[in-house]
Amino acid sequence: MSEQERYGDGLCDDGAPEIIPTRASRAGRRSGVILPGQDNDTVLEAVRAAPRRSSIIKDPSVHKVAGGRKKTVSFSSIPSEKKVSSAADCLAFMQGGCELKKVRPNSRVYCRFYTLDQDLSCLRWEPSKKDLERARLDMATIREVRTGKSTETFLHNGPAAEHLAEEASFSIIHGDDYQSLDLVALSPDVANIWVTGLRYLVSHPSVIGHGGGGGGLGEGSIIGEGSLGSRMRRDWLTAEFAEVDEDGYGVVSEDMAVATICKLCPGIKEAKVRLRFKEIQRSKEKLTSHVTREEFQEAFCELCTRPDVYFLLVQLSKDRECLDAQDLRLFLETEQGLSLATAEGCLEVVQRFEPSGPGKERGLLALDGFARYLQSPDCQLFDVEHQGVCQDMSLPLSHYYISTSYRSYLLDDQVHGRADLGGLTKALQAGCRCLELGVTDGPEGEPLLGVDYGPDAHRHHHHHHTPVTIRSALEVVNKYAFLTSPYPLLVYLCQRCSPSQQRILAQHLRKVFSTRLYTPEALLVSQGGRATSLPSPEQLKGRVLLVGKKLPPEEEGSEGEVSEEDEEIGGGGPLAGRRMTIEPGEEELGVVLVVPPPPQPRRLRLRRELSDLVGVARTGSRSFYNHRETRKQGQQHSPPSTPSTPGTPLPPESPYWTLCSLGEGEAGRLASESPEELVGFTKRTLSRVRPSSVRLDSSNPNPQGYWKGGVQLVALNQQTPGAMLDLHRGRFTQNGGCGFVLRPGVMRDEVSYFSAVTQGCVPGVPPQILRVKVISAHNLPKPQGAGAKGEVIDPYVVLEMHGVPADCIEQRTRTAAQNQDDPLFDETFEFQVNMPELALLRFVVLDDDYIGDDFIGQYSVAFECLQPGYRNVPLLGLAGDPLPHASLFVHVAVTNRRGGGKAQRRGLSVRRGVRRGREYVTLRNTGIKALDDTFRPASTPLREATDLREDAQSASMTFKEQCGLPPVAKLKQCIQSLATRLQTPEGPPGASMTLKDGYPHLEALGSITDTTRKLLSHYDMVGNA
Repeated sequence: MSEQERYGDGLCDDGAPEIIPTRASRAGRRSGVILPGQDNDTVLEAVRAAPRRSSIIKDPSVHKVAGGRKKTVSFSSIPSEKKVSSAADCLAFMQGGCELKKVRPNSRVYCRFYTLDQDLSCLRWEPSKKDLERARLDMATIREVRTGKSTETFLHNGPAAEHLAEEASFSIIHGDDYQSLDLVALSPDVANIWVTGLRYLVSHPSVIGHGGGGGGLGEGSIIGEGSLGSRMRRDWLTAEFAEVDEDGYGVVSEDMAVATICKLCPGIKEAKVRLRFKEIQRSKEKLTSHVTREEFQEAFCELCTRPDVYFLLVQLSKDRECLDAQDLRLFLETEQGLSLATAEGCLEVVQRFEPSGPGKERGLLALDGFARYLQSPDCQLFDVEHQGVCQDMSLPLSHYYISTSYRSYLLDDQVHGRADLGGLTKALQAGCRCLELGVTDGPEGEPLLGVDYGPDAHRHHHHHHTPVTIRSALEVVNKYAFLTSPYPLLVYLCQRCSPSQQRILAQHLRKVFSTRLYTPEALLVSQGGRATSLPSPEQLKGRVLLVGKKLPPEEEGSEGEVSEEDEEIGGGGPLAGRRMTIEPGEEELGVVLVVPPPPQPRRLRLRRELSDLVGVARTGSRSFYNHRETRKQGQQHSPPSTPSTPGTPLPPESPYWTLCSLGEGEAGRLASESPEELVGFTKRTLSRVRPSSVRLDSSNPNPQGYWKGGVQLVALNQQTPGAMLDLHRGRFTQNGGCGFVLRPGVMRDEVSYFSAVTQGCVPGVPPQILRVKVISAHNLPKPQGAGAKGEVIDPYVVLEMHGVPADCIEQRTRTAAQNQDDPLFDETFEFQVNMPELALLRFVVLDDDYIGDDFIGQYSVAFECLQPGYRNVPLLGLAGDPLPHASLFVHVAVTNRRGGGKAQRRGLSVRRGVRRGREYVTLRNTGIKALDDTFRPASTPLREATDLREDAQSASMTFKEQCGLPPVAKLKQCIQSLATRLQTPEGPPGASMTLKDGYPHLEALGSITDTTRKLLSHYDMVGNA
């Protein structure tokens, strides 16, 4: 190959592309992500889509990355390539050689075949115009090995290096002048092998030139003797084998060996272990199935070694393959974000997770102990602080999102589904704090639970089911009401009973709930008629509030009439022969026979006994429109002011608390057409959204579309699993699963502005940059509904970001073709989150070449519950149940600036964002002269503060680049890298620290290289910024 040929000419093509084309048909069907600019007319499409198990739609027009490969049946569960479990494996791979891409400073990229000499003394490559003696690099001249694209060649090489994968790039720094050999492997796995092997040789110079004695890497070689960590592992496996070797002959049965490995490595499939022993026996032509100690260790190391954890361990342990307390503390501080980590705490981690006795005694964490730690709850993605109630619970109820269920007592569909108490139990156990109960007249004067039975219920299909009385339903609710959460329970009554049975219903409510029932007599009222705000969840602990229709105060007598909005299907008589009425705003949901609604709201007779028990009055959308008109009139008759100033009269308050119930279509229209008014309305008033009446199959709308509009109660069918319920669980787990989650501050503050349709940064809310590196997946099961008989799956991971429109985005990894249940991905994704308090991140694992079903598992988590660093993501099944031992391994980093202040060079796997200039805080005029004059002088200091912050971030980012570290690295890691370069061969450091203008300054001692001098200058820039 000629030196003049460029990579862009296609001569270095490495096969499959790394960017998957966008699938246009995916949006709006099973995905919970609504992308900016997407029409909001997809509700019916979402209703009809089946199954609703994944959020990705397969597009047959998009060809597979593998080029039309057909699904094949595999009779082996063992990967064709052996896993890397030691430095010897890495060096053996390097001696065999492989193709790497060489990046030159002149923007050219060449393909070369690189090999490591048998004596481990030098690195060679071919073809090359240079002679063989010049196309080589002596191992003794290597100073360090950097990962990623962190050298000058990568950073300033323009488009030629822009499209090279970050995870597959690495650089070899060599010579006294710190020259760089910049390489890109065909995959991140291959890059990790080269980096690990080269770092091992740099840290073990005595090995160079020996090649393990005779050029081999076996047991008797220098490398074959193993590092400290590998010896600890070997001794531990020897001890475990001796425990089951009762006779002491060094041989155990195959069944015993399989059981021992399954015990030591939970989650591994027994068939996989047994098949590996069969292959070992076949390769050695053994006539017996007994397993020796060496075969036991070989099988364990091959099957139970996680390459991703091994590469990380080698990087952290300076190639000793084990961590001491200091190494572990540095890892916890710099990577895991535990700034308060102590040596004593690190030793406790070693005692908990290290399996070998010698390791515990010496305070060392080897490979298997480190893997156990990373898989433990200590390293889960979800922040443990959010496992309990961690938010302020003393604010009014209207300031919280409330977990709400919709007709969870119905089985099957919403029309002919029969009532069952199990749904109520599950909803309460899941943390729901607003439970809907439909009540209708029953035989013998006893009200029944259900949508509607009618006077001739015996002629309906329910006659062969035992009806459920409302008394039994109330007893179940009372039993489970506060087992999961101590905070108040709202019982949403939808009753169409006759006055006589309303009296019985009131008696049941008083008797069953007793002192738990929060009646209007207990309300703290003001002179205007009621308290100015709703009480807090803390004040209402252990209480039950009824939500329903209420008689007006001027109504006298034992009963009266109230208006009944046509909001609940099946509420006005027998369903047989009735037609559904499409609510305003839902006309686009499909062609449905429509009966025009009555010109006047229907009237319902309501007993005084039942009305007096209702603590929160249920209203329709008229209350929102009245609030908006009152607000407009107040603004027309008063000077411009803020909502909290005396010049703007507040809307007249009702003599009781209210809850505005909206249909799905109407709420969606209000959120898009009147977003500011809707958020303002919900600052004081509770609002609820119910699923559309065309969702007869009990499907669910996307709750995120209504949460961003300020709606506190989004009612979902808890009995219907899918992406929407996953988001619901992710939202309400962030406050201990108590059923109440504090709304964002811009939705609570009286003086604030927020629009649900914002397409950019939210005023007063600094955006965050989230980087997620999907490293690997482990113990993935087959899709439950898969029709394929083989065990091989082609998994890939989808990352969905849900929030305000500007945050909604969906990205995916490449497909791990036939990589079975432990695929490696090593792909990084970047998200700009403009409204962190509303953002939800959902991981979905799917099978790309499936038969019948593609859903493997998912996990949804609120942005504010993310923990930084290396984390495991436990996967959940379709119904939200944990999948045994199935997980993702990821790295998470959150910063408040894209690229840390500079435009970051990203690889193929990182989605590019729009470059923005500096974003300064702006002040809006309120129209109140005194207030505007007070804050106007703050504009200049705020601008200067932004410049200072940006300059400091830019200087630190440049310093990290010069140190060869990624943008998410901590300054402590940079100082360590700098100290390594300042260390002279004689021992004394090459610089001394002094104070200059009150800041620490490094003064060079003696002669240092230009590269090191440049690094010192960037260090000073960080201090001066």
